[in-house]
Amino acid sequence: MNFPSYLDLHRQVASDIDAEIAAALENLGPSSAAVRKSISGLLGHQQMKYPLSVLPLLVHAAETGTWGPAVPLSAVHVLWWTSACYLDDLADGHGAHTPDGLGTDEALLASVLSGQALPIRVVQAQPVPDAVRNALTGEIVNCWIDAVEGQLRDLRGDVENASRDAVVAAYRGKSGAPFGMITAMAAMVSGAGTERTERWREFGDVFGILWQLFNDQEDLLSGRDEDLLNGTVTYLLACALEETPPESRARLAELSDAARGSEQARAELRATLLAPPVLRRFEKDLCAFRDEAYRLLDELGGDETYLPALRQLVDQAAGMCLT
Repeated sequence: MNFPSYLDLHRQVASDIDAEIAAALENLGPSSAAVRKSISGLLGHQQMKYPLSVLPLLVHAAETGTWGPAVPLSAVHVLWWTSACYLDDLADGHGAHTPDGLGTDEALLASVLSGQALPIRVVQAQPVPDAVRNALTGEIVNCWIDAVEGQLRDLRGDVENASRDAVVAAYRGKSGAPFGMITAMAAMVSGAGTERTERWREFGDVFGILWQLFNDQEDLLSGRDEDLLNGTVTYLLACALEETPPESRARLAELSDAARGSEQARAELRATLLAPPVLRRFEKDLCAFRDEAYRLLDELGGDETYLPALRQLVDQAAGMCLT
């Protein structure tokens, strides 16, 4: 069957992903009623705006022509990002609303289980060889280490000494690692060899960076300005710093700090970030990451039915919205 878009695939498979998550919760057993209720509440609270849970389905289908065996990995993707997004909101200190019916501590505990224990239980239940099952479990564990490393770098960002390379290193952890994890896992389940699995991981890593750049733009376009409120060193801010004369970098760093509590400072910083030279630099690098993702897809090849949807995901992530 031909799927014109990744959205078409998601519409067809969304109920299967939900059923996989429901089964994972049910399999916790009757003694875990509070856990099921808390995780269900968190899942309802952290609704994903974009259905990127189709990514492992498309990778598996590109390798084998069928996406069905990767549905559990889509459930893992939803569970992982439900946890990560909630923890990220808590770390930022802005917009972290407690899910209805849950206390703050309950939601925190639910997020820990949603991102770690439950995904591990899902992959441990898969009918695959022991070596593959163990590798899938290791992917989840290692991803959390890399993602937390990236998040910590993000939280500790030094505005005055920031660089584009330093921001990419943080993005590679907090966003590249989880997407690289899920594409590598899909390749493993498909039976792909080590070389192709690592190539799919590389694609996921680049896609994750692109998606973080997309999120950065969307934050400004939406008017939420969470990055400005948090003093986050985004890639766009790094571009602005590198386009700023050395003698003015300290002033831009001061403005970034002031933007945490001043609407006027946020407006001034926003104008600086949207200056044409900064946007040109940002767009040039955005296109370079997009072209790298295209290159990897071209080298990987696979079932031609599903490759266009993977390219469409790249196009979605690589859009230049701040024009």
